[in-house]
Amino acid sequence: MTYTTLISVADVKKFRGELRVFDCSADLSHPHAGREQFETQHIAGAWFADINTDLSSHDPAVAVNGGRHPLPSREHFAAWLGQMGVSNHTQVVVYDRQGMNFCGRLWWMLKWCGHDAVAVLDGGLQAWVASGGEVESGAAGHTHASEFALRPSLVTLLHTADVFAALGKPSQTILDARSPARFRGETEPFDPVAGHIPGALNRPFTSNLGPDGLMKPAAQLRAEFDTLLAGHTPASVVHQCGSGISAIPNLLAMQVAGLGTTALFAGSWSEWCNTPSLPCA
Repeated sequence: MTYTTLISVADVKKFRGELRVFDCSADLSHPHAGREQFETQHIAGAWFADINTDLSSHDPAVAVNGGRHPLPSREHFAAWLGQMGVSNHTQVVVYDRQGMNFCGRLWWMLKWCGHDAVAVLDGGLQAWVASGGEVESGAAGHTHASEFALRPSLVTLLHTADVFAALGKPSQTILDARSPARFRGETEPFDPVAGHIPGALNRPFTSNLGPDGLMKPAAQLRAEFDTLLAGHTPASVVHQCGSGISAIPNLLAMQVAGLGTTALFAGSWSEWCNTPSLPCA
């Protein structure tokens, strides 16, 4: 079976030997915290994906967008996947310990490279540990390189010019995944300008989780998105956040809810607010 959205702890245990598992834990305020957390404890046999170096690139020759966490080119990322032993036939599982926030980046990037067989571990490391799943500490073990060939993208990546061109039009509904205080411009810990893209709706990415740390049931997610969109078609949704990372849990949740695959503005607020002449609310 191929897993393309979520995968349960039970299914990871069942198919463990057939999976490539990546820990994407991170802390935006402390660049080395994710690796330190991984080396303290991770799912046995997992590899680490660094949000700042493996899943982003600040090299102008490689990056495809701006903002605080620019995406590397598909070609550059495909080379990394091959080095990490991921082939076009690999079932990938991604997780973190931050409410399924950072691991969504790797999930989306694999889709961007045409790889559908990737799923987020529902509940993250906490759910794994609570179930008695095997863990280990220290650096990741040696991995054998594989070949990963790029295929047509399965997702939609939008750039600043795309979002600006459709601003205020019914064909685009911007969904901001940041906290309400950041959305309203009351605080801004990372970017030089506080506020949001005019006309955007706010749904903090944490809204997708239940009290147990698992993603809410599909029917509940669908009802919540239907209420938020208030008649706007799901196909018009463009997801953004601060730097294109925490927007992805909303994108994943809409897919789990059966609302289709929606677009990502990867540069997000960090690119928008640093682009001269663009309006900020």
